[in-house]
Formats: sequence, C-alpha cells, structure tokens
Amino acid sequence: MKIKIRVKLKSKEEKIEKIDEENFVAYVREIPVEGRANKRLLELISEYFNVSKSDVRIISGVKSRSKTLEIKNESCNRYR
Repeated sequence: MKIKIRVKLKSKEEKIEKIDEENFVAYVREIPVEGRANKRLLELISEYFNVSKSDVRIISGVKSRSKTLEIKNESCNRYR
C-alpha cells in the first residue's frame, strides 16, 4: 500500500491525521536534522498502521515535507 503524507515539523503534539484513503498529515516534534524527523515519522506511521518499522519506507520526498511512503504489510489496519 502506498500513501502520501505531508509532514508538519516542530509540533507540540505528535499525531497522524487521515485526510482520505491515501492522504495523511503527520505532526512531528523532531527537527529535520540528520534524518531525525524522517525516523520519527516512520515510527509514528508504523504505530498508526500497527506494523513493524521495517515494513514502512519512504519512496520519495526524503528531503521534502511531502512524502510518498510504502507500507509492505497488507494486513495493516487501513481504516483506523
């Protein structure tokens, strides 16, 4: 499954908001230094979809706020 996500950095609260079936907004506390924000984003997505961190990867947008992610495990809770 592929999803598109817009990342909001330096947020007070970390959360994932679902816009529609393929589009999400992620609020992350980390700053984009040395990949810390991307690492935390992958952790939040894995928790949200109830999959392991190794099942989530960034396909495009590593240095952008708009990213495309791939979630390998198809048994994830898509309708959260």
